[in-house]
Amino acid sequence: MEYWDIYDSDKNKTGRTMKKNDWILKDGEYHLTVLGVIMRPDGRFLITQRVMTKAWAPGWWEVSGGAAMAGEESEEAVMREIREETGLDVSNAEGGYVFTYHRENPGEGDNYFVDVYRYVMDFDESDLNLQEAETLGYRLALPEEIKALADEGIFLHYDSIKRVFEV
Repeated sequence: MEYWDIYDSDKNKTGRTMKKNDWILKDGEYHLTVLGVIMRPDGRFLITQRVMTKAWAPGWWEVSGGAAMAGEESEEAVMREIREETGLDVSNAEGGYVFTYHRENPGEGDNYFVDVYRYVMDFDESDLNLQEAETLGYRLALPEEIKALADEGIFLHYDSIKRVFEV
């Protein structure tokens, strides 16, 4: 069973945990998720397409990310998620933390912080090893191509993270 740390409104760990997807958070309590954006030096971003078996937003485009596990620091979590989903190791890449935003869903027990990271690294497409259970495919897209997907309504979190695509 996977557990997540519970944070207070100042993004401090409370010392308590919750089971993954067990939406028990009270108002003012949060869990932590991370998003990792990978940019190549040519200005293209790695984006992936969600498998069609996903319960939420199947077939939509996104960047790597997920929940931080209990005891895991934010950057450890984003590096793990990127490695699991793409096969890329960003530990020596240029870049890092960019900003945090949060979502509050009053009464739903699912409030969360999102730490957003951007890494710049050169990689060949042959370096990719996509997680088939999560990812249908990928693209190396320019910022305007990502915006076009968002305008179609098929790019996750775009309005919250669009500034990370500014080069």
